[in-house]
Amino acid sequence: MRLCPGCGQPLAGPAWDCANCGYRAPRRAGFVALAPKLAEQAEGFDPALFSELAALEARNFWFRARNRLILWALQRYVPGFTDFLEVGCGTGYVLQGIATAFPQARLVASEAETEGLRFAAERVPRAEFLQLDARRMPFEQEFSAIGAFDVIEHIAEDEVVLAQMHRALKPGGHLLLTVPQHPFLWSEYDVRAHHVRRYTRTELRQKLERAGYHVVKMTSFVSLLLPLMMLSRMNNTAKAADYDPLAELRIGSITNVLLERVLDAERLLIRAGLSLPAGGSLLAVAQRPA
Repeated sequence: MRLCPGCGQPLAGPAWDCANCGYRAPRRAGFVALAPKLAEQAEGFDPALFSELAALEARNFWFRARNRLILWALQRYVPGFTDFLEVGCGTGYVLQGIATAFPQARLVASEAETEGLRFAAERVPRAEFLQLDARRMPFEQEFSAIGAFDVIEHIAEDEVVLAQMHRALKPGGHLLLTVPQHPFLWSEYDVRAHHVRRYTRTELRQKLERAGYHVVKMTSFVSLLLPLMMLSRMNNTAKAADYDPLAELRIGSITNVLLERVLDAERLLIRAGLSLPAGGSLLAVAQRPA
């Protein structure tokens, strides 16, 4: 069910027009904008980086390996989902993978800024794209699966977002999350990426359970490369004015292939049932009870 962003009452159809209060959703850069003021703030990510990020994702080992892990988790835990919402879709790289793997699913994707939506719409033309505030999501029991991949660490009110996604899920529906792990890895990279926090496993589990979820699966990933991450972050603690938050993504092709193979091997361990205890990131699969 879709809810009017103006009065909160159910909407009669797929359009964002409310007969109850007269709300009409504005458009921004060609997209329905349900929180247009938020789009002007750009608190969670620097919109200027979207263009280069879109070019880097498809060939960078971390994004490629994370995509494979996310698709495995969907196929393993939510194989029959019919409708999927991605919160914070960025440039649509993950959504593109989901669209290819699940061609029959209805796809909706959101972003706080509209700059990323332009790239996402080019990648997945069949999806519906919305600019909205994840802290005020206008859905109730609408989706059988929701994903937020490296998103909630950007939002101070992460528990509010978890509760909003819980409301948007159908009973029995699943939430898939990835987040950066280990506060001891905090560095200038996190500052420039507009992160609010890095999670511990205990913190993420507790927040999911407080929001009403049952945690089905939780594992670290980028585990075998954790020593390299620690070394990289130690070497990038200075708050230099010319610090480049995308520098870690620009690596040589041979190194990129080798690192991707390491993460592919790691994914085999996760698929075999292991829950890795430490790593640069966490994957969580959680269910709204039926």
